[in-house]
Amino acid sequence: MLEAIGLTKRYGDQTALHPLDLRIAPGEIYCLLGANGAGKTTTINLFLNFIQADGGKALINGLDVAREPLESKRHVAYIPEQVNLYGTLSGLENLRYFAALALGETPPRERLLTWMAQAGLDAAAADKRVAAYSKGMRQKVWIAVALAKNARALLLDEPTSGLDPSAAAEFTELLQRASDQGVAILATTHDLFHARQTATRIGIMKRGRLVENLDSSQISDVDLQALYLEHMRTAA
Repeated sequence: MLEAIGLTKRYGDQTALHPLDLRIAPGEIYCLLGANGAGKTTTINLFLNFIQADGGKALINGLDVAREPLESKRHVAYIPEQVNLYGTLSGLENLRYFAALALGETPPRERLLTWMAQAGLDAAAADKRVAAYSKGMRQKVWIAVALAKNARALLLDEPTSGLDPSAAAEFTELLQRASDQGVAILATTHDLFHARQTATRIGIMKRGRLVENLDSSQISDVDLQALYLEHMRTAA
């Protein structure tokens, strides 16, 4: 589970995130929409404890990320917009390295291949250098890392940016599969229609405030677009 309680971030006189209260239960996919500078990535970075909050707290599986940074990270996997892997190593070698860091031991090849298959990577790609991988394939390696550490929460920053429609659809299927297994998912995106098709709930952020919190099943693509544009046009 992911939870923000009065979570706040300021940079000097500028408030990047006004007090945010948000709870994402196991199995939920929550997509945050908003323009650049709306506070989406700030929210992700606060959950990851990459930056220090100026008020409130962020919880992962009930653990305060600021007070228990190492233990809380055991329960979460992060997929940034650009996944950085070692290009000279194969997909399997990257997975072996990062899985060993997460688990404290090196899993056998058979187990690594199982995680890669569950993440949607073809077995033929396992021993190819990551430098030749597409963005979608690199993301799948990181999904395999999340499977290896049995992450109960996923944090994703613009995960479908730069993916072609087929790769985006495959990635959506992976997220829905993780949701079915009880993983709590928080993703930021600019893609309204992908959010509507993927998320169980959708938030709209503007100038550091969560201005809408929507059940995706209760709003159409057209109405979501109209609501989003209305918020973007009006003053904060």
